[in-house]
Amino acid sequence: MDYAIHLDELRNSGNYRSIPNGHDDGIIDFSTNDYLGLATRRDIQADFFNSESNRMVAMTSSASRLLASNQDEYSKLEKALADDFQRETLLFNSGYHANTGLISSLADSRTLILADRLVHASIIDGIKLSKGKFTRFRHNDYEHLKQMLDREADNYERIIIVVESVYSMDGDKTDIDRIAAIKRNYDNAMLYVDEAHAFGVEGPDGLGICRHSRYYDDVDIVVGTFGKAAASFGAFCAVSPTIRNFAVNCARSFIFSTALPPISCAWTRHLLPIIKQMCPEREHLKRLSARLSSALAEILPPDTPVNAGHIQPVIVGNARKVVELSRKLLDDGVKVLPIRTPTVPPGTERLRISLSATMTTDHIDKLTDALKRNLEVV
Repeated sequence: MDYAIHLDELRNSGNYRSIPNGHDDGIIDFSTNDYLGLATRRDIQADFFNSESNRMVAMTSSASRLLASNQDEYSKLEKALADDFQRETLLFNSGYHANTGLISSLADSRTLILADRLVHASIIDGIKLSKGKFTRFRHNDYEHLKQMLDREADNYERIIIVVESVYSMDGDKTDIDRIAAIKRNYDNAMLYVDEAHAFGVEGPDGLGICRHSRYYDDVDIVVGTFGKAAASFGAFCAVSPTIRNFAVNCARSFIFSTALPPISCAWTRHLLPIIKQMCPEREHLKRLSARLSSALAEILPPDTPVNAGHIQPVIVGNARKVVELSRKLLDDGVKVLPIRTPTVPPGTERLRISLSATMTTDHIDKLTDALKRNLEVV
């Protein structure tokens, strides 16, 4: 491969990326994953550092978890999460580390992985690193999943069904109760749910969709991340003791990575009880989501599906056009970043609108007004 030529091809197709510089002062940011607004809460940060014990927490582990000399902050955070999820937990350095490490270690040559067609790239990479066979079912098509299970269940020692509870690029949800009920009919099936974009936002206490499902016990692996609504860093899985011990021994991303900074774990543990009490923020976020979805239903073509979640896409279908639309919106004071292949399938290039509880209805109206003006000219 000629790298320079490949970069030119990306530029010509509208798929070239660069790292943004500077601050967006005065701009309403609809690209952040700070769904609860915790990342801007300097009062909570000040309260954390007012504690002398927190100020003394180490900034680095200097080793992998299996070699680190001080496990206190990891153990305390895992215990707090275990109390909330009523099962054992294990920390990972990121959602990417969790998905690549867990899936690649859990699936061997006798395993079939059935993944929703729109699962995150970190899940796909974990699958590619595994020795398991792999196929996808149509997005949120539970009958298609059931047909695959009926056809394949007897041919494999284990089948791992992989979904996201809230899809990162479309914002729609998996029906956890329904998919768990299907899984129950197959003794060799496991259900793996990535709650990256639900943790902190969904559920009465922000613990995600799975935790309050009547079929929670049928969800074998719950993955959550701290770098989005939880305004911190890292990730976790909530699993059985057997799966936890297996991951400690076999998940390469856990074994061979320098562990999270202990201070990040202390900060996350400080935030957990706050997140659980942020019911007003979650309700406000739902109201903003409903307002935006109603406005989009009027702006977009009649047959365009619109969800009412905190992530809402505007499908443009062309990389160059979506980049141009993003630039025009920025000129109007709203930042909505373009999402292109390979993040989404070709032909579904889009704006990804991401809401935060810090926003107001005026912010939503400013965005929708800007969309009305600019959608017609791209």
